Amino acid sequence: MRQFIVIGHDAPTTPDFALDALPSEAGRLDVLCRCLNSAFVLSHGLREDVRAHLVLQDEFTVHFDGGDLRNFNPDERSTAALVRTALEHREEAVGHVAAESSPGVSISRKSFETVVEGAAAEGTVVQLHADGDPVTALDAPENPVFVLSDHHDFTDAEAELLADAADERVSLSPERLHADHAITVAHNWLDTDGFRTY
Repeated sequence: MRQFIVIGHDAPTTPDFALDALPSEAGRLDVLCRCLNSAFVLSHGLREDVRAHLVLQDEFTVHFDGGDLRNFNPDERSTAALVRTALEHREEAVGHVAAESSPGVSISRKSFETVVEGAAAEGTVVQLHADGDPVTALDAPENPVFVLSDHHDFTDAEAELLADAADERVSLSPERLHADHAITVAHNWLDTDGFRTY
């Protein structure tokens, strides 16, 4: 299982946002939607062995499970609609118990720390960071949990948490990559056994 945790620092926590103004009026939800598309979409299919968690302002987390996803399309607008539908069910999320909003999509009141702790129990936590160790120097973990930030850097508190929780701090390129591009490169690293098998 591959997992991706993406922090949305400005992302909406209520469903009252327009799908036609994601970059300007929805806290750069477009960035998070591109991350989801990179995490799941293949040519003519979806990756079923992937889970993704969008942490929205450390208040809610929207969870996506590739094995159960339905009606997931490779465009930002329809992906944002899935997030909005999840937010419409936010009152049904009690404590850490998630509320399902559509097949493969649920919402919980889990914080970033709680999501990282839960994922760490299931795999190897890998912080993706421009200043990390080169990915080519590492063996690909069996059940990686990649942690990324949106268009903002990790906050001091997030960086401190990851310093304790992450098993690895990895750089995927000598250049700074957008979060969605980093997810694509991470998949390629895993798909090719560390860029060795094509």
